[in-house]
Amino acid sequence: MFIYPDYYCDKVTDITLELLEENKIKGIILDVDNTLIDFERKLLQGAKEWVQKIKEAGIRCIILSNSNKLDKVKMVADTLQISYLYFAKKPLKGGFKKAKTQLGVETSQIAVIGDQIFTDVLGANRSKMFSILVNPIAKKDIWVTRFKRPLEELIIKSYVKQQKKKEE
Repeated sequence: MFIYPDYYCDKVTDITLELLEENKIKGIILDVDNTLIDFERKLLQGAKEWVQKIKEAGIRCIILSNSNKLDKVKMVADTLQISYLYFAKKPLKGGFKKAKTQLGVETSQIAVIGDQIFTDVLGANRSKMFSILVNPIAKKDIWVTRFKRPLEELIIKSYVKQQKKKEE
């Protein structure tokens, strides 16, 4: 289904190099809000080390955020020492295309990691990139996102049920 991720896990730091290598990933597009930082702008524990390990493996990273708060996105990008694009208007394809150009890798070799189905996963799938859904770091969200979470939870339950059937 178009709104299902290619992979689902708890948090960014659970994504292994093996998973990325198995899927021939050479570039990663990362979301910021509730993927890398919480509502209070606190970085996910272990995120800096995870990004460093990914970069050392030769995988390029870029932040693609819907936030219009340049200072916030730049702060995270500077901390992780990666480039960024903000006010991306995901799930529209424009931001994903710009990120792909900056990464300099083929579309099929890009993974998009984020906490929202209707922005990150949908945008990745529409752009024919490998979509990875993570759980939100915290429960607190901006009002627009809070509105979508119950529907996303139903989709995730359906996805998990489908994955279990595949494994049987």
